[in-house]
Amino acid sequence: MNLNEIADNPGSSRPRMRVGRGIGSGKGKTCGRGVKGQKARTGVAIKGFEGGQMPLHRRLPKRGFRNPFSIHYNEVNLGRIQAAVDAGKLDPSAQVTLESLIAAGVCSKPLDGVKILGNGTLAAKLSFEVAAASKSAVAAIEAAGGSIVLSRVQTGAAEAEA
Repeated sequence: MNLNEIADNPGSSRPRMRVGRGIGSGKGKTCGRGVKGQKARTGVAIKGFEGGQMPLHRRLPKRGFRNPFSIHYNEVNLGRIQAAVDAGKLDPSAQVTLESLIAAGVCSKPLDGVKILGNGTLAAKLSFEVAAASKSAVAAIEAAGGSIVLSRVQTGAAEAEA
């Protein structure tokens, strides 16, 4: 097969419709646009216009709020981390960070950091450097002999210690 022999499948593309070539062509006179009025002209932009009646998108109330300062963590359970250690994807001697979790395939993309949750059991002695962690996860990590450093200050944890 050569480049000059490559062709599209027959019938896969239609030729361009030539309009305005006489009434015998089937697309003459008004060219399939109906008759007269604003929509028969070019440059029509009246989407949502309801003839002067208040349009639906303005009749319905506005709802919701998107906080531009909200934080979205990759939430990872301890059981998932232990499974990655058992599979040999995470090195127990190295520090567990967002980058190492992404490299191990535990997280898919770096959102605003990692939050460790306490679901599952942790047998390996690991040192973590993550953005956040639940109280049960911190207790389980320290019970397994590991350590955890939180890079982001948590309001709940700071108020509980004070």
